[in-house]
Amino acid sequence: MLSIQQVTKVFGGLTAVDSVDLEIAERSISSLIGPNGAGKTTLFNCLTGLHRPEAGEILFSGRSLIGLRPDEITDRGVARTYQNIRLFGRMTALENVLVGQHLRLQASHWSAVLRTSRQQAEERAAREFGRELLDFVGLGGREEVVSTNLPYGDQRLLEVARALGSRPLLLLLDEPAAGMNPSETDRMMDLVHRLRDEKGVTVFLIEHDMKVVMSISESVAVLDYGEKIAEGTPEEVRSNARVIEAYLGPEVAVQEAAGNAIQ
Repeated sequence: MLSIQQVTKVFGGLTAVDSVDLEIAERSISSLIGPNGAGKTTLFNCLTGLHRPEAGEILFSGRSLIGLRPDEITDRGVARTYQNIRLFGRMTALENVLVGQHLRLQASHWSAVLRTSRQQAEERAAREFGRELLDFVGLGGREEVVSTNLPYGDQRLLEVARALGSRPLLLLLDEPAAGMNPSETDRMMDLVHRLRDEKGVTVFLIEHDMKVVMSISESVAVLDYGEKIAEGTPEEVRSNARVIEAYLGPEVAVQEAAGNAIQ
């Protein structure tokens, strides 16, 4: 579904992403990990049109994403969340999800101004779909709550619901479990599985919580200083000496090479 081919992104004299190759299969759950500053979010920004790579190709369902605006990439079927919560704080939960649907709405600006019957029907359908998404992520009955009044974990779930408003085929989650307590993390892990199993959405996530990564991922890729240093199943990556060294240092890597890795 997603093919990342020799993608390179440079800022000044710093190579943030260095000739990365990666394939994400349809209806899979894949993770991207690495130490802070490894280039993970920069790669996501290249995938979603916020940065244009200096070299390489990005294909989604066989079509290039290079040079497209973020809204054009969303229209192709790619949505994302961010490291830091980016909800509209004065809007309700439902209103936030409605914003996520705007690219899929067909009524014109003048139809909205004049409140035509077509526009009103589309708005009713959008609201109903928004409520369905809130129910799906576990926020049913909270659609009229202002987003900043939701608990932190619920705000994270709301971001996922808003991203689903664009009806994506591929969802990029940037540290979805960041700052969550164990109970909230379990809810997010369950939601990620349901995104694939019930919605048919392919999920590609960045995550620092190794419990999350090892529990839900079918494949894991590792970046270090912008370079992909490992890729494979969670168990393969877990025992990879270069991965251990990147996280824990060369001394520990020598000690751990034959056995236990990142817990």
